[in-house]
Amino acid sequence: MQIARDLCRQPSTTGQIDELRTAAEHIARFARLLGMQTRIVAADTTPVIIAHRAGRRPQTLLLYHHYDAPPTGPWRYWSHEPFDLAERDGYVFGRGVAGGKGALAAHLAALQTLLQRDSELPCGVTLVLDGGANLGSPGLAETLRSHTDVMHCDAVLASLGDRDAHGTPICASGSKGWLRIRLTARGPAYPLPAGFATSVANPLWRLTWALASLKGEDEDVRMEGFYDPVEGPSRADNATIGKVQIATAARRQAWRIDHFLFGIDGAALSRTEITLPTCNLSSLIVEPQMDTPAIPAQATALLDLQLVPRQQPNAIFDLIRQHLADKGFADITLERMPGGYPPWITATDNPFVTRVATIGATVFERPLPVVPAGPYAVPLSLLAGDHPVPTVSIGFTPATGAIFGPDEHIALSDLSRHSQFLIELLERLWT
Repeated sequence: MQIARDLCRQPSTTGQIDELRTAAEHIARFARLLGMQTRIVAADTTPVIIAHRAGRRPQTLLLYHHYDAPPTGPWRYWSHEPFDLAERDGYVFGRGVAGGKGALAAHLAALQTLLQRDSELPCGVTLVLDGGANLGSPGLAETLRSHTDVMHCDAVLASLGDRDAHGTPICASGSKGWLRIRLTARGPAYPLPAGFATSVANPLWRLTWALASLKGEDEDVRMEGFYDPVEGPSRADNATIGKVQIATAARRQAWRIDHFLFGIDGAALSRTEITLPTCNLSSLIVEPQMDTPAIPAQATALLDLQLVPRQQPNAIFDLIRQHLADKGFADITLERMPGGYPPWITATDNPFVTRVATIGATVFERPLPVVPAGPYAVPLSLLAGDHPVPTVSIGFTPATGAIFGPDEHIALSDLSRHSQFLIELLERLWT
């Protein structure tokens, strides 16, 4: 609990490089106190912390975490100070406690417990702590390539994902990929009075029409070939996905929505979130921003796409460029944003995945659902490296935990059990 409090007290807002560097130094001190060989890689975009300590057995488990957190938004919407941990009714509240720092703190506490008890770790542990996960982990691939001397591992465990309706972590053996694109439409050299809209093209309209060509009101992505690589889940995976119970009512209440798209629920909702790619419009901005009626000089939009196996970011980017050109929008500029990564597959029946789920069932007192992916993208494809190793991302973040909203929270019991789970895993994984 004290480690979580210390981590949450240090702001580490996504994209704020000064905050991230200070937070990285703060976290690195914890790792060094655990006797880990620790380095901070000052990537151009975000610092990445890499730490390693050998153990009794020769195998090494790589633990992936991220420490960047979304902006708090106006503090007046919080019931407690965002940069501190407040405890109430069995929950802890604070920015980052559900979306990254809480899971990291739980794992640091687990390593501390093992070292205090045994003076050594049961096996080797490598930490990869990412400062840019919320932006698609820019700089992570380059960092890992340039530090191969400490990147050997036998398996990868991440702590991102949802919990089911019983609060049991969902185990995802793989992850969707991520592609981020900025689209820009340019107009006059400077804003013009709105009356000239009869004779001057408005870049915001151009961009709006271009975006409308990408996706329809039926939520179908309209680019020819976008779905061609998509394959449905195997029969075994489909049966497992159908059994996953999501806390749908709790989600709707927390998010204040009446229903999910097309009224889907239950097994259909699980299957949709796990198996389908996304094409999401994240922002739409005009420049310069003005309150007076005007034709803007420029309009930009950010698209982020989560890709399923066999959909490769480079190919999808080229597909979007060609689609816009074919539809008469060749004047729209496309820029692939830093970050993003391909999708990744580890078979759900891989022995490592099965072992993690089995050990997890003893800690969480229920079988852990195993699925091939989830709605949270994780850079497993970057972490697995050139010599692929098995991967699992175990759910930590409840979908109702408000990781982007005020009063972000998680159950105190979930923190302690996440810590206990790592202890059990390190002790029993390779015995």
